[in-house]
Amino acid sequence: MPEVTILQLFSIGLIFIWSGFVRSGIGFGGAALSLPLMLIIHNDPLFWLPIVASHLLIFSCITLYKRLDNVDWEYLKKALWIIFIPKIAGVMGLLNLPSDILVIMIYGITFIYGLTYVFNYTFKSDNRYVDRTLLILGGYASGTSLIGAPLISAVFARHVELSRLRDTLFVLWIILVVIKLSTFIVFAIDMQFKYTIYMLPFVTIGHVLGLKAHNYLIQGEGNRFKTILGLILVVICIYGLLTV
Repeated sequence: MPEVTILQLFSIGLIFIWSGFVRSGIGFGGAALSLPLMLIIHNDPLFWLPIVASHLLIFSCITLYKRLDNVDWEYLKKALWIIFIPKIAGVMGLLNLPSDILVIMIYGITFIYGLTYVFNYTFKSDNRYVDRTLLILGGYASGTSLIGAPLISAVFARHVELSRLRDTLFVLWIILVVIKLSTFIVFAIDMQFKYTIYMLPFVTIGHVLGLKAHNYLIQGEGNRFKTILGLILVVICIYGLLTV
């Protein structure tokens, strides 16, 4: 990453606090809701993704400590059969597509997520064909940029009990992130270990705050929060797309 100002360093710290908060608070979205902000500071997905993926792996494992008995393993296995191939295709796209195309994809998908938050719309899964379509699209988006979580979560929410949903999703994220990180290592992508360590304290702060907020959010009392969040995401994505 090129030289950054003190203000940019402060902003990066806040973004990683936010990333940790969202991930542990609602069980997904740590990447989807923070990558657009990161790209404004440094417009290179392959710089940020190893850092975000490493943090996701670390804190998902911490959250799941002694909670593996709360995972719906049966449905997780069924879903993985559908997600796996699109996931691999997405990772290959990440490694081969031009950086600007990837940035536009990230901003575009996040812009759509932002609108769903503004209008309080949730991706719905009503039958097995819709299930498979959302899982395939989510798997591919997860492969290209780690932002397929809202699509995948819509399917899991229909099949997994709410009390087991976050833990089941965390196991899925761990599996998908291991695939992505392994691919990065095989293709000699810089894993940015230095920056991963630098940002750990900030993600830890967000993680702890998110754990405290989790019960409040899953009880459906966070609608106003989601609306404000959606508006912010829409503005950020419009600005980001105009600067690509």
